[in-house]
Amino acid sequence: MRICIPVEDGEVSQHFGHTPEFAIFTVEGGKVVSKEMLRSPGHEPGLIPRLMEENGVDVVITGGLGRRAQDMFDEMGIRVVSGASGSVEDALRRFLDGTLVTGENICDH
Repeated sequence: MRICIPVEDGEVSQHFGHTPEFAIFTVEGGKVVSKEMLRSPGHEPGLIPRLMEENGVDVVITGGLGRRAQDMFDEMGIRVVSGASGSVEDALRRFLDGTLVTGENICDH
């Protein structure tokens, strides 16, 4: 499984489309086996969802994202978990162990 988390200053970015970079984790058997960082291609509609699809992402964990991006991810079969906050590593750990508590999609527009 490949999990993407938008990163801003080591924290889960609260606005997916405006984040400067993305952490992409490869998880096998519940354990992280690799991590790579991708620079954001910018906020042009559709660019980031296509980048995630091209990189084999299965799940996006974010603070929030717009309706159009959510719809694109749905069409691509990429699961979105929104309303996450805190450090990237903590959000990933909580997602993997089933304890990630999410809130409202704070940047729904």
